[in-house]
Amino acid sequence: MNTTVEQPEVVQLPAEEPVVPPARNRRVAAQRVREARDRLTSTSGTRPAFDRELLRQYAQTRQSASYVVMLLVFATGVLFGVTVQPVFAAAWTFGTLLVHGIIVHTCTKYLNEPAFAGSTRKWRVRFVLLDLIYGLCWTTILIHPAGYDLVSSNFMMFMMLLIVAVSSMLASSLPIAAFAATAPVTAAIAVNFIMRGTFDAYILALLAIAAEGYFALLAHRLHSTTLATLEARAEKDALIGELEQSKAISDEARHRAESANVAKSRFLAQMSHELRTPLNAILGFSEVMKSEIFGAHAVAAYKDYSADIHNSGVHLLNLINEILDLSRIEAGRYELNEEAISLVHIVADCHHLLKLRASSRGITIHEIFEQGMPRVWGDERAIRQVVLNLLSNAIKFTPQGGEIWLKAGWTASGGQYLSVKDTGSGIAEDEIPIVLASFGQGSNSIKSAEQGAGLGLPIAKSLIDMHSGTFSLKSKLRIGTEVIITLPPERVMSALAPMVEEAPALQPEDYTDTEPVAATARRLRRSPIMNAGTGL
Repeated sequence: MNTTVEQPEVVQLPAEEPVVPPARNRRVAAQRVREARDRLTSTSGTRPAFDRELLRQYAQTRQSASYVVMLLVFATGVLFGVTVQPVFAAAWTFGTLLVHGIIVHTCTKYLNEPAFAGSTRKWRVRFVLLDLIYGLCWTTILIHPAGYDLVSSNFMMFMMLLIVAVSSMLASSLPIAAFAATAPVTAAIAVNFIMRGTFDAYILALLAIAAEGYFALLAHRLHSTTLATLEARAEKDALIGELEQSKAISDEARHRAESANVAKSRFLAQMSHELRTPLNAILGFSEVMKSEIFGAHAVAAYKDYSADIHNSGVHLLNLINEILDLSRIEAGRYELNEEAISLVHIVADCHHLLKLRASSRGITIHEIFEQGMPRVWGDERAIRQVVLNLLSNAIKFTPQGGEIWLKAGWTASGGQYLSVKDTGSGIAEDEIPIVLASFGQGSNSIKSAEQGAGLGLPIAKSLIDMHSGTFSLKSKLRIGTEVIITLPPERVMSALAPMVEEAPALQPEDYTDTEPVAATARRLRRSPIMNAGTGL
């Protein structure tokens, strides 16, 4: 009699690396979210951060179009110098270019300075005043008294429309600046036409005012479109920031979960070794005492106590093995030792092992197996553990006088299946996910006298999943439970294509030295082995 228990294998785990939570990344993501939300908070007509971006767009537009404006000013000065007064036109050109240069310099200075909320109002006032001065410069050349007789009304109207259009487009990001640059010119032209007192002049004045309104509305529309684009970009930045913040939080949680998983694996490996070592002595000596190898007990009850100790030790050892198996499966360290196995034979062996236990409870087990089923490719120990777990559960929860059916056969797709059906108390439909979870137990299991750890079904399901099979549990209260496991057709040995190897051709050295080649061929044709199945 073997009174020793196999020494457990100590699992060596790698040293745990210190997990540094990404708190810095989370703080950076939170800061970005706050900045994006600040850009979406409104205090005045537009949002503060949008005011800064609108001013930057205004400054960039004026800076990029500086040469076009310079060309327009210079061409206007030359034209009026020829038709009006050269000295006045030269002075106006110099003054207007000087104002334009100041505007460009101010825009460049604004773009080079770091943006902060307190400077937005100051820079907006500067730009509006400079555009107002720029518009007044154009007013002086268009309403010069000496040009009344020389410059036609159509030419003045054309120049006014050109200046208003260019100024409105350049300052569309800042509508008040566009109005400051165009309103003086429009007002001067309208007043000039009204002072002429003719019907045509009144019409031209009205057209000038209408043109100013149109371009003002156009500038406002462009400003609204730009603002909507900035809002969409800010919302996108806020969403990206929140996603990064959520990712940082999830990464931190994942690091903590990985750290906890490593600690759990280390704890299980250490505790399994610490628990199995004293179990060797408990199981060994309790078996010696139960068998009364060194003589009968003085008190007969000691034999029963020894049997209880041995049974409790075996139960504790099985529980430790189940916990370790589940831990290895969840960690992805459970390796299958696959070979050709017979599902029917495994089920029959498991039935034989538990038949005495079922008979003691008055439970009848029926076998319904299809004959001639080929072998399947799988891990015999894993499949045997699955069948034992399912059959043990069926016996545990089937009342006395109940029945259990074991069925094995073909699936519709060409695989093989095993069904374990009992007439027990059943499981409520809402408790099925609970019993399939680790350490999960249904209400009937809690009330049962034979309570377990709730690991049998989760381990069985995980092992079947590792074989690429399916695990199905069907149950109804006070009717019974049926568990069906299937193995895919790819694991059935008959589904594997046979390996065909071509016979090697006869070489000259295969012939005997004393027999000609033709005679050898005739001898082979007359051989019964070569003529088998040919009818010759």
